[in-house]
Amino acid sequence: MSLFKNIFGSSDESENSSKMSWTQLTDLGQLNEIIDLSTTKPVLIFKHSTRCSISRMALKQFENEFDLEEKVTPYFLDLLENRSISNEIATRFDVEHQSPQLILIKDGKAIYNVSHSDIQVDDLRTKL
Repeated sequence: MSLFKNIFGSSDESENSSKMSWTQLTDLGQLNEIIDLSTTKPVLIFKHSTRCSISRMALKQFENEFDLEEKVTPYFLDLLENRSISNEIATRFDVEHQSPQLILIKDGKAIYNVSHSDIQVDDLRTKL
C-alpha cells in the first residue's frame, strides 16, 4: 500500500503542500476578477480532480516544473468541490470541460487550453 501511496500519493493528502502560490477558485465571482486581472497579466486556471491519479500526477509534474511566477497568476480549481464553477468556465471561456485541464486567460479570453499529458510548463511558456 505504501508503495502506491509513494507513487501516486493518497487521496486524503492535503492538496496545499505545493510550493506554488495558488489562488483557490471557490466562487463564481472570481471569474470576473480573473477576466479583469488578465488584462494586465495572464491568468492560468488549473482544474483538478482530487480523486483522479492522472490528474494528481499532472498537477505534481506541473508544480515541480513551474517557474513562471512573475509572468502569470495561477488559480486552482478543485473540480469535485466546485463543479458549477467549472461549468461556468466552459461557458464563459468557450472551452470544453476536461480534467485535469490548464487554461490560460489573457485579455478576458482563453488563449491556450490543454489537458492530461499535454499540460507542460515548457508549452505554457511559449504562449506567454
